[in-house]
Amino acid sequence: MKETQQHRDRMTRFGAAGLYVVTSAEFSAGRGTIPIVKSALAAGVKLIQLREKNSTMRELINLGRTVRDMTARAGALLIINDRIDIAMAIGADGVHLGRNDLPTREARAIAPDMIIGASTHNRSEALSAEADGASYVNLGPVFPTKTKDHLDSFIGMEGVKEISKLLSIPFTVMGGIKKNHIPDLVSLGVRTIAVVTAVTAAPDPEKAARELLALIRGG
Repeated sequence: MKETQQHRDRMTRFGAAGLYVVTSAEFSAGRGTIPIVKSALAAGVKLIQLREKNSTMRELINLGRTVRDMTARAGALLIINDRIDIAMAIGADGVHLGRNDLPTREARAIAPDMIIGASTHNRSEALSAEADGASYVNLGPVFPTKTKDHLDSFIGMEGVKEISKLLSIPFTVMGGIKKNHIPDLVSLGVRTIAVVTAVTAAPDPEKAARELLALIRGG
């Protein structure tokens, strides 16, 4: 499928974002998602994923509309986890799909302008997602993490290095990533680093996001 101009423009912004903040009210120290998004945007974050596994569809739509307004005002991209229908309904910039969600190929067919990300956990999954039209693939979890099942299954730095060099589309990394991991990931050529608790559970989420952004950008 030929790439649309809107998709190209969104991916240009995606590639420049650096830090990818993924929300989770469950891991936000009781503060809720809106305050976390507000803090991230104040820190200069330009890429947010709304990932609320315990929300109903109605709750997610209402929350998504609010976050869509916030990210639009800040010039940031908004990605919705799992639900392409909600992403389309609220005018989000994209959707991030897991292995049990709508297949990437079908998602690309109905949403040619959207950023479509795919969770992948090994070389085969990453290459298949690329072939099926993913805009980017996420490689992970890199390290053990409480936000994912199967805590004993992670790809490590070597997995990132091995898989990323086979890809011709952008990739992100996620899973157990903390501040001290950033320099090593950047040295491997990682340009976009996704985090949950490194921001959402931090004592000062805005400060944490600002520091992570600076590290990713070499500041």
